[in-house]
Parts: sequence; C-alpha cells; structure tokens
Amino acid sequence: MKLDLSVKLGNIKLQNPIILASGTCGFGDEITKFIDLSKIGAVTTKTITLNPKEGNPPPRIAEVENGIINSIGLENPGIKVFIREKLPFLQKLKIPFFVSISGKTEDEFAELAKILDKELARRSFGGGKSVNAIELNLSCPNLKNKMLFGQDSRATYNIIKKVKNSTSIHIIAKLTPQVNDITEIALACKRAGCDIVSLINTIPAMAIDLETGKPFLGGITGGLSGPAIKPIALKMVYDAAKVVGIPIIGCGGIMAGKDAIEFMLAGASAVSIGTASLVSPDSSLQILKEIEAYLIHNKINSASDLIGKSQ
Repeated sequence: MKLDLSVKLGNIKLQNPIILASGTCGFGDEITKFIDLSKIGAVTTKTITLNPKEGNPPPRIAEVENGIINSIGLENPGIKVFIREKLPFLQKLKIPFFVSISGKTEDEFAELAKILDKELARRSFGGGKSVNAIELNLSCPNLKNKMLFGQDSRATYNIIKKVKNSTSIHIIAKLTPQVNDITEIALACKRAGCDIVSLINTIPAMAIDLETGKPFLGGITGGLSGPAIKPIALKMVYDAAKVVGIPIIGCGGIMAGKDAIEFMLAGASAVSIGTASLVSPDSSLQILKEIEAYLIHNKINSASDLIGKSQ
C-alpha cells in the first residue's frame, strides 16, 4: 500500500501535514540539533516585530496540570536582524517556511509584510528560496494589549486587507479562542482575502507560587497550551471548517498522532505542533509515524482523505 501523506494549503503543497508552531522551534536553526527538518511539512518562525522586543520578565514558563503556561512576550530581535541573520538559514530549507509577524497597529502589520515582500523578492531574484506564507499573529495573549486584534472582526478584516495590499505572499491568520463566535472572525478573514486560517492560539491563564503566595510568572499571566485546551481547539476548528471554505491549520494540545487525526477529521488540512515539541523536540516525527500507522490500519491511501470527514 502506497501512502500519499501530502496535503495542500491553498497553492502551498506540504509533503505531510505536520507544521512546527511559532515560538517552539525558534527560527528553525535551533531545533535542527534534535530533528531533521526535511522530514516534516513546514516550519513557522518565532514571531517577528518591527523593532526588537525584550519580552516579559522571568520566570516565563510554568508547568501546570495537562499543559504549560508561557509568558514569553514575543521576545525577538526585530525585522532587520531577522532578515540579516535568520532568513538565510530558512531559505536553505528543503521544506516550506512561514514567517510569523505581529504589529502594534494595523499599519505596522502592513509595513512588516511590505518589508518582507521587498526583501524576499530581492533574494529570490538572486536565487534564494522565498517565504511560502506570512502568519499574522493576531492573538498572542501574554502582551499588555487591552484587546487582541483577533477578537474584533473589523480589525481582523482591516489588517488582512492592508497586508494583502502590501504583499503577494500567502497570508495565514492565527486566531484567538477568546471570542464568542469563532466563525464570525474566520469569515472576516475570508472576506478580506486571507488564504489560510490557523486556530487556536493559547488561552489566558496563570499559576500561583505557594512558597511566595504570588503569581509564578514574571509577566503575571500567560498563555495556556497543551492537552488541557485540545477539546476547545477541536470544536473551534470544526465550527470554522463548516463555514469558512479556506484551508485551516489546526493547533492546540496535539501531543500524539491520534490528536492530529482528530483535527484533520474536524476539518484541518494540516496541524501545528507546539507544546509537544517543548516536551520532546522530535515529537513531531513520532506524531507523523502514528498518522501513517492509522492510515495503513484503516486502509486509507491519502492523508488528505481525512480532512473534514467528521463534518
């Protein structure tokens, strides 16, 4: 039995549905000590901002029951350093890569996309591999913003529209679970011309240090990820897939092959692995093996045949 593990995200073809999530593999160069990146579907970089960010004070990660809470605060060197020091490595990868960006304003998102578009066009002309998609981080819960852009359908629409006018690169919108109706936000993404939606991001949470009686994290609160959020993420992917009509990347608590398969059955075309990579850097390869075993056991020839079967 010959398996076809490939899936498509719009015009982007992945050799398999496994994507390394933003924030858990750095810029790809760090995790190569533990995993052969050529064996997975794609890599999403750590989120980049216009200017360097120091991030939140330590401690930044708290282990909790069935998950972790992170309060990194989007620490990154800024777009100029990313282009100079990180992009050359990414352009040598044999797999697609997605660049995650975050802005303080709608215009800042567009400016970042424009910078990337111009730089990548220049490098591609010189023989370098171009970025396959830009992921808009509309939903990081451990910043000091009073409202996430992804909580408002109009703001979401405006950002995507402005970014689409600034670049020809595929756009992924990373959505927050902190909404009353995920389908309203997903449909706003589609109306604005978004190519792919990714859901869900982490959920606001906190932990208390019993020794001090104070919040454990230096940033007080952070984003909960891991198995605890999987049922929430799965429902949101299922709901969005029923109405949105564009490819979905499912994420949230995928620790094993069975989790990834559930997300695909719910409607995700690919899955993003985050917390599992922190537990074991090569977990994505084990998840892929388990997907293969499931397909063989159930006599399914193609991974894409799983997509949306539970709808």
